[in-house]
Amino acid sequence: MVAELKLGDISVDVIQKDIKNVHLSVYPPTGRVRISAPSHMSMESIRTFAISKLDWIRRHQSELLKQERETPRDFVDRESHYVWGKRHLLTVIERDEAPSVRLKGSKMALSLRPETSTEKRHAILEAWYRDQLKEAIPPLIEKWKLQMGVHVERFHVQRMKTKWGSCNPGKRSIRLNTELARKPRECLEYLVVHEIAHLIERTHDERFIGLMDRFMPNWRSTRNQLNAFPLAHSEWRY
Repeated sequence: MVAELKLGDISVDVIQKDIKNVHLSVYPPTGRVRISAPSHMSMESIRTFAISKLDWIRRHQSELLKQERETPRDFVDRESHYVWGKRHLLTVIERDEAPSVRLKGSKMALSLRPETSTEKRHAILEAWYRDQLKEAIPPLIEKWKLQMGVHVERFHVQRMKTKWGSCNPGKRSIRLNTELARKPRECLEYLVVHEIAHLIERTHDERFIGLMDRFMPNWRSTRNQLNAFPLAHSEWRY
């Protein structure tokens, strides 16, 4: 059950559940605010907490809106598209055969049938990016589940609107955003470790931070690299 709390011009989604501490989040791209609070906490106490964090909320909303973004893509010749953190110039090849994507040096060749729509071109590239992730993720899970002593039953790759990844501790599964195929490979590895750590500790508390510090001491710099990388036109930050 989600309740809405109004603080002047700021709207806050409030979710109460069986947790010990209050968690405040500001989500890209618009700066949507969410508070997760213990079930026993009164709405008035939640309001008082939110008011005490107003400066923090406004600062983070401002940072999100200033984040560098790419221009919209039409999937035509000479556009730039990122693959594993490197910029590639797109070449569109029209021919009457099944669509394909190939990389050669700093170029990306998109082969497709004549008169393929912009929407279909986008879908072809998105499917290709998903395939890149599906190939890159299993070795990382195998590596880190052994080091962290955590069983991962399965993983999923999909377009996500508000985050880079998520996990389901009950099903021992993790979910990763298709956009990660556009980011440096070390960013993908950071997210794999991040989500596996959440199979041990669901919240971002001191125990979770300790796990990240233990298994990936440089995780903060990698997270900063991920968030500093130019965002796609419709993208967000983690």
